[in-house]
Amino acid sequence: MKIRDRGLERYICLEPIYVPHTAGRHTGKQFAKSRMNIVERLINKMMRSGQGTRKVAGRFIRGGGNTGNKQNAIKIVRRAFEIIEKRTKQNPVQVLADAIANAGPREETTTIIYGGIRYHQAIDVSTQRRVDFALKYISLGAFATAFNSKKPIEECLADEIIWASKSDTKSYAIQRKEETERIAQSSR
Repeated sequence: MKIRDRGLERYICLEPIYVPHTAGRHTGKQFAKSRMNIVERLINKMMRSGQGTRKVAGRFIRGGGNTGNKQNAIKIVRRAFEIIEKRTKQNPVQVLADAIANAGPREETTTIIYGGIRYHQAIDVSTQRRVDFALKYISLGAFATAFNSKKPIEECLADEIIWASKSDTKSYAIQRKEETERIAQSSR
C-alpha cells in the first residue's frame, strides 16, 4: 500500500492492526490521530447521526443513526471493503487512501474582520485538516445516499469511496471539495 500524495504520508497511518479499536487512548494528545490507523478513523466517522438542523446533500438527516455503536460501524466498513475489493479487484485500504488524497480540499476561506468590515480570505488547508475533511465528507456522503433509500449503507459507503478514489463528481466528497476550492478561488 502506498500513499500517492507525498504531503499526506505523515498523516495517514496504514500500519496493519488486528482490531481497529484504540478506546480513545489518543484523546487530547496533539497530532495523535495521525498515528491512528486510517481504517479506524473512518470507522469513528461512521459512528454518527446526521446534522439534524442542516441539510446534507439536500436532505435533513435526523435520528440516532450509528452513534456510539462501534461494532456496527466496524461491520459496515468491513462489508464496504468487501464490496470495494469485489468491484475494483484492488486492496480496499489502498482505494481508501486514494479517496482521502482526492477528497481533501487544498484551499478554503476564513472570515477576517478588519475595521468593522467582514470579508473572506482564501487560505491553504493544513494536511491534517485535509484528511479530517475527506473522512467527514466520505461518511456524510454515504449517509446521505443511504437515507430514505433501499440501498444499504455498506453499498453507499463503497460507492462513495470508489467514486472519490477516481475523482468522480458523483461523489459527495468530491463535490464538496470542488465547491470549497471554487469559493476560495473567488475570494482571493
